[in-house]
Amino acid sequence: MGTTYYDHGTAAERWERAQRFFDAKDYASAARVLAGLVEEVPEQTGPRMLLARSYYHSAQLRRAEAELRAVLERDPVEHYARLMLGRTLERQSRHEEAERHLRIASALAGDFPQE
Repeated sequence: MGTTYYDHGTAAERWERAQRFFDAKDYASAARVLAGLVEEVPEQTGPRMLLARSYYHSAQLRRAEAELRAVLERDPVEHYARLMLGRTLERQSRHEEAERHLRIASALAGDFPQE
């Protein structure tokens, strides 16, 4: 099986390619590059977060949710993953579940209600 443009090159070259696709708002292509990269380096948060964001922006919400939950499983206090998970759940009309994650994200960011 030959390599495609999406999985060709070193991990660093694919990371840069994915970032270019993402910056160009070609989220589906960014996700195609990043999916293979995340398989290769599952412990790295950066590629997994960009994959989650690519899925989110291309309306692949279940996939975004799965990636964000994987990040939070490793690092439960990852603020941006928590915020994105809340927003992803909101877009799926799972508001009650989303609220919990959004409250945690606010607390992690230090956004407390003023009394």
